[in-house]
Amino acid sequence: MRKATKTVAMWFGVTAGIAGLEHGYFEILQGNTRPMALAFPSWGPQQCDPTKIWHACEPAMSILPNFLVTGILAMLLSLAIIIWAGWFVQRKQGGLILVLLSIALLLFGGGFFPPIIALVGGLAGTKINKPLSKQPGSITRLAAKLWPWPLAIFLTWVLGQFPFGYFFNDFLKSIMYFGMLLILTSLPLSVYTAYAHDAVEQSR
Repeated sequence: MRKATKTVAMWFGVTAGIAGLEHGYFEILQGNTRPMALAFPSWGPQQCDPTKIWHACEPAMSILPNFLVTGILAMLLSLAIIIWAGWFVQRKQGGLILVLLSIALLLFGGGFFPPIIALVGGLAGTKINKPLSKQPGSITRLAAKLWPWPLAIFLTWVLGQFPFGYFFNDFLKSIMYFGMLLILTSLPLSVYTAYAHDAVEQSR
C-alpha cells in the first residue's frame, strides 16, 4: 500500500466533505425555494453580499430546482465523502467511488472547489494499492524530501481561511487570486510528493 498516497486521498476527501457540509447547511437555510439559476451563492442574499465577502457567499450549482432538497443532498453526500475517505478509500475501487461522490457533490450543491478537491483525492486513491515498478530518479527523490509540506500548506490554507477571513475579510478578498492559485498548485504537488515519498520508501 502507498501510505503517503493514502494520506493525501484521505485528507483531500475529508476536507472536501467538511466544505460541502457548509454549503449544504446554508442551502437548507434558504428553505423550500427555487434557485434563480443553475449556479448560485449557497449562502443566499439574506446571509451576505457576494461582492463584499472574500468567498463570494460560497458559489455552488444544482441540477435540482429546490434549495432545501439540494442542501440535504449536499450534506448527505458530504458525510458520505468524509466517511468513505476516512475509512474506506484504500479499498478496491475506493478511489473510483470517491471520484463518483465528488461528481455527485458538484451536481447537488456542494460548491465548486470541494468537488475538485475530492476528485483529486479520488484519483490519488485509485493508485493506493498499485505497485510502483520504476526506481525513483533524482527528481523523484528531491520531490520526496518535500513531503508532507505541500499537503500541510494546503490544509492550513483551506481550513484557516474562514477564521482568518472573519477578521481580515478585505485583505483576504484582495489576495483571492493568489489563494486560488495556491490551492490549484498544492493539490497536484501534494499528490506528486506523496507518490515520490512512497517510491523512495519502497526502493529502500
